[in-house]
Amino acid sequence: MLLADTLRKAYHLFPRKQAIVCGGRRWTYEEFYRRISRFTRFLQEAGIREGDRVAILHPNCHSFLEVYYAVALRGAAAVPLNFRLSAGEIALILGDAGARLLVVDPRFRETVATVRASLPCLERIVWTGAEEGELPAGGREVRYEGLVAGPALPVEEAAITEDAIAQLYYTSGTTGRPKGVILTHRNVTVHALGTIAELGLTDRDVWLHAAPLFHLADAWATWAITWVGGTHVVVGEFDPPAVLAAVEAEQVTLTNLIPTMLNMLINHPGVKEYDYQRLRVLLSGGAPIAPEVVRRIVETFGCDYIQTYGMTETSPYLTLSRLKGHLAERPPEEQLRFKSKTGREFIAVELKVVAADGREVAPDEREVGEIIVRGDTVTPGYWQLPEETARAIKGGWLSTGDMAVIDDEGYVTIVDRRKDMIVTGGENVYSTEVENTLYQHSAVMECAVVGVPDEKWGEAVKAIVVLKPGRQATEEELIAFCKERIARYKSPKSIDFLSALPKTGSGKIEKKKLRDRYWPEGEKKVG
Repeated sequence: MLLADTLRKAYHLFPRKQAIVCGGRRWTYEEFYRRISRFTRFLQEAGIREGDRVAILHPNCHSFLEVYYAVALRGAAAVPLNFRLSAGEIALILGDAGARLLVVDPRFRETVATVRASLPCLERIVWTGAEEGELPAGGREVRYEGLVAGPALPVEEAAITEDAIAQLYYTSGTTGRPKGVILTHRNVTVHALGTIAELGLTDRDVWLHAAPLFHLADAWATWAITWVGGTHVVVGEFDPPAVLAAVEAEQVTLTNLIPTMLNMLINHPGVKEYDYQRLRVLLSGGAPIAPEVVRRIVETFGCDYIQTYGMTETSPYLTLSRLKGHLAERPPEEQLRFKSKTGREFIAVELKVVAADGREVAPDEREVGEIIVRGDTVTPGYWQLPEETARAIKGGWLSTGDMAVIDDEGYVTIVDRRKDMIVTGGENVYSTEVENTLYQHSAVMECAVVGVPDEKWGEAVKAIVVLKPGRQATEEELIAFCKERIARYKSPKSIDFLSALPKTGSGKIEKKKLRDRYWPEGEKKVG
């Protein structure tokens, strides 16, 4: 199965159904396919061959979805770029990928001007928002809308197999040089089919693209929602009032958001003013989420909630906290407890939690091990990095680096990233447990817990907290709050208050930047 097949299915079955809503504009699947077919023809005429790389530097937009599909139809590989990266970081990725063509929004003109001279591989630039006559005639720069306007064009079948590269997603680089994660057509289509089965997706569903399309927390829905003939609603950038208004106006049925985004929504003062009648499920992914936040999500939106966990390397889903049938019959508090777990394994993967000696840990929610996975959604490796690939994948199993416990129902709970675990006085402290405790305090908006140098204990537990607007809490109060609920050695020894926490381009709290504030250069500063 190729990604082109998912578009052809929607075009065949739902040609006149609304496919895209973006910035007040609307397109049917017939119109969506027509625009994609014309851009695919342009790629062919521009000399883009099977296996070539085409990069996208763009905020969420209908054109992002179109480019994703056109590149797949051509048999090339899409390279979505995090537009919050610096020009130097973007140049590094474009050069490493050997991208021949870049599709870009005009707001990034300065970035393009900075990087183009150092990238001889970059032959063509396509501007999505350029006006007629704005670009130099006969040059290597062209207008996107000028290419996609007009009747549909025949699309030549790409001479590729399911193992051809569909996308290269570059990791954030928090542990060093960014790595290009290879995802094949098989990886992406099997994952899309798995989400259709797990989430019961149909042509009645309306998906909100509010998390960034350059990140797999949202990008996977490009293929799954199209395959079933659902509707894509696109918002340019995450803004709580705009997101809430779109959910109401377009009768959104589901979406996947980063936990920080969900936290912003439930704490928005106008959240109760909108109608969420058709919203059937909210998913979170990309980072752990506190049980108290899950409780407030369910209470606020009155819909089901599913926590998701995955990696770029796994397309992304590895687990869903979707309830098994018999668990859905249990009391609400017990259901909430399972929904707040990381989840049971995704239908398309095999997952284990293993100890250092390779044996599976006891299903007692006490013994901690590392999550390892295998399956058709798992990357074949990293772009041009065979040694990195060999380190990550052994015997067909991908090591995730995530430490977890597992229960007798098969639901795992991540206790920490291996690199985030704090060792204080010989005791292991998992930062997520401390963070979950802090989130129970009514004044805490966001928090992160890291280990900091300590002469006596080696490391000490430090919390960095953002308070809710108009609320107050002292360091002493929050430390005492934690000591009442968890062991004293796990409780923060100190707390710093900030107006905001640093975030990655996908919206996750960036602990590396927080750790770097406290560790002397050259000492423990892991990714």
